[in-house]
Amino acid sequence: MAVRDVVSIDEEKCDGCGQCATACAEGAIEIIDGKARLVSDVYCDGLGACLGECPQGAITIEKREAADFDEEAVKERLAGAAAVTEAATSCPGSASRTIERCELVDMKGEPGEAAGAPSLLGNWPVQLKLVPAHAPYFEGADLLIAADCVPFAYADFHRRFLADKVLMIGCPKLDSAEFYRKKLEEIFAGNDLKSIEVVYMEVPCCFGLVHLVHESLKAAGKDIPLKLTKVGIKGDVLETVDVKTGVGA
Repeated sequence: MAVRDVVSIDEEKCDGCGQCATACAEGAIEIIDGKARLVSDVYCDGLGACLGECPQGAITIEKREAADFDEEAVKERLAGAAAVTEAATSCPGSASRTIERCELVDMKGEPGEAAGAPSLLGNWPVQLKLVPAHAPYFEGADLLIAADCVPFAYADFHRRFLADKVLMIGCPKLDSAEFYRKKLEEIFAGNDLKSIEVVYMEVPCCFGLVHLVHESLKAAGKDIPLKLTKVGIKGDVLETVDVKTGVGA
């Protein structure tokens, strides 16, 4: 094996946010057991596109003996990931549906007991991996992108965030961050969205979802009003920021 440039990840510094995995177009980095790890030397081109994406400074380039970068292996890996995703989205339950909630209009603003609160979900499916990129409900929609854990941490999720929104949920730490980035780019580029709100947890890895939305908007060339809301693990809203104005609320 020749001596060449390969990324090195300091696991002590890594907090598992997943931003490096998103930045690596070759899919060489994955979040495994809460830490970023180089999957195989053959997938790493050594160019360091992931370096500037690590907020903890946990990634560097080192010279060491390593197998040659294999572009064909990268293509096979990415094609395999795409095939898995296609198989997942072929499930009959992933067919896009709009759920009519007209009878709930007068109840949205009224607080009530959690046990009797109606669902305000207006679309199906909701998992980002399963949502059709050109579902009809995206046109002119206010889009809510929520981290998987948010509805469990925030008790009043439906009434506070979901009313009159199209919902997508996901976790880039558990799924392919690169797939998320491409899927979000396709959704942003191919639909006339009115606004986007990202609701995410305070834990470091969850900020990866925010990063993916930013990157996908940039790649799609869209200027869509964006709001970021951070939820604490105790179930409180910690911060809400309008990204276009930069004004905290």
